[in-house]
Amino acid sequence: MNVTTIKDIAKIAGVSHSTVSRALNNSSALNEETKKRILEIARDLNYTPNTSARSLVLSKSYNIGVFFSSIYDGTSSSFFHNVIKSISEKVGSNYNIIVKSIDTYIESYNSINPKNFDGIIVVSQKKEDDSFIKKVIEKMIPVVVLNREVKDLEVNNIVSNEIIGVYEGIKHLINLGHKDIAIIEGKEDFESTKVRRKGYLKAFSEFKIDIMNEFIVKGDYGLESGYLRAKDLLKLEHKPSVIFAFNDDMALGAMKAILEAGLRVPEDISILGFDGSVFSHYLTPSISTIKRPIEEICYYGVKILFNIMKNKNVEIEKKSFKTFFIERDSILPKK
Repeated sequence: MNVTTIKDIAKIAGVSHSTVSRALNNSSALNEETKKRILEIARDLNYTPNTSARSLVLSKSYNIGVFFSSIYDGTSSSFFHNVIKSISEKVGSNYNIIVKSIDTYIESYNSINPKNFDGIIVVSQKKEDDSFIKKVIEKMIPVVVLNREVKDLEVNNIVSNEIIGVYEGIKHLINLGHKDIAIIEGKEDFESTKVRRKGYLKAFSEFKIDIMNEFIVKGDYGLESGYLRAKDLLKLEHKPSVIFAFNDDMALGAMKAILEAGLRVPEDISILGFDGSVFSHYLTPSISTIKRPIEEICYYGVKILFNIMKNKNVEIEKKSFKTFFIERDSILPKK
């Protein structure tokens, strides 16, 4: 099967190779009618850009790096999927997306250079990521940091206000009469754990809810940790009336443990998650959750990254998206 080339498109369109190239690169120097006609021909011929050839000609890699703090330790499969899906949708087909884990890439910092990456998105969970981010800035590679607030570096930073979201979720539980609120936290070295903790402590303090140490347990954002920690909570003589898990994956694990114990959700124990993962809506019962708009965060991050790639003198931007409570079927008032 022959592969469609720019030469083929140019021949059919009756224009030069350079005109086709400008159209495919969305050049503003080309009139819209010509651009539209060329793009329609390219689509009809199932044209796919040869990024390797283009990179040699234009001295660009056509690679966008997406670096997580860790892919294997603490990053849930649903969060990973949502981030990569959202970034891929916004980046489109003109770039390759290279996914890496900072914690396993640390020995290869020297390979971070503009020849390998046209831009980098850091999905950060840890303060320790700052050394990697600093290296990227020093290499003058366009970079945007998502997910964690970076206070010590001048870098484009897109996050969500998780304290308010958690506060509103816990406030809702308290207003329903819940006082025996158990918490399954995330990994201690993840900034999200510290931030979400501030949210529930703010609500506990404001509504004078006693903190019961046996109700605060450590998970790792994985399904199994939610399951195991919930089993620990169910062994207590005085059981919680509701479990708040720091993400929806752990909430699902907790729900399995509750059902295995012969109890019901939410009739016996209510469940609250965090993230607003797609699957949380399709469970029975559907999981009430605190929605973090990760899709919008990723879309905005890619938009900012492309702006920097086109014009490296753009101003540094810090932006925070709202998180909000979504009530579903996994919560009932305290009996």
